Amino acid sequence: MARSMWRGAIQFGLVTIPVKLYLATETGGIGFNLLHASCLNRIQMKVYCPHHDEVIPRSETVRGYEWSKGKYVVVSEEDIDSVPLKTMRAIEIEMFVNVDRDNAGTQFVKAAYYLEPEQIGAKAFYLLKSVLAEQGKSAICKIVLKDREQLAALNPYSNSMLLTTLHWPDEVRSMEELNLPEDQIEIKPSEKKMAEQLVASMTGNFSADEYHDDYRQALMAVIERKVAGEKPEPAQRTEATNITDLMAALEASVAAARSDRRAAKDEAKAEEPTKIAAPRQRRRKTA
Repeated sequence: MARSMWRGAIQFGLVTIPVKLYLATETGGIGFNLLHASCLNRIQMKVYCPHHDEVIPRSETVRGYEWSKGKYVVVSEEDIDSVPLKTMRAIEIEMFVNVDRDNAGTQFVKAAYYLEPEQIGAKAFYLLKSVLAEQGKSAICKIVLKDREQLAALNPYSNSMLLTTLHWPDEVRSMEELNLPEDQIEIKPSEKKMAEQLVASMTGNFSADEYHDDYRQALMAVIERKVAGEKPEPAQRTEATNITDLMAALEASVAAARSDRRAAKDEAKAEEPTKIAAPRQRRRKTA
């Protein structure tokens, strides 16, 4: 059974909805261990105390804040729970905003969490979810997670709601140092039209279930070859499209995309069960 990582309530106006929070994602991929290069034995990460010149167990460590050079104050879990802030045990909704891609503040997502309503607050929970879904709105809120207050967005998701934590504005890096010459680029009408055709030919309905981690599978194949004593062949890298060949590349891409779409349709038709037509009944002639 899934275990909740946070328990509190959604609060907006005078409405309080008790909920539980569950981590919605997990990190996949292939795990590696750090080895000593000379003997290929696994190394150990140990907690070292320079004052006592000894390795200590993590159970003997405490959380400390350096309030002056070399001077610390210990901050316990009880100290953190005593912080006089609503968001310690509440998802405090600040406002509701329209869901659109132009809202740059909701683009920088940290993590996603599922919400589960407590039985007593289920009706209010699904009332809020239905209103957000019907009006196309997102709730901007604040919550304390992992010892820090975080900005978040609350959205309807399947038969639950999804809380996504966001970066604070001062955590988002400026783009001023990047070389972004958009105003210096001239795009010809023919190039734009061909690019629009390419986008149209590749447009479809997104389903995450149709995607998988190709990198993980390819890396695992490389590892298996090394285990078998084989030397992996270097992969071919795709060269960037030359400006003079842009139109030709677009035309070839459109043709390839249309060909792939036709092949996918033919494959889907081949997989459909054959329908047997029902015999037609003759209409009686009236005397």
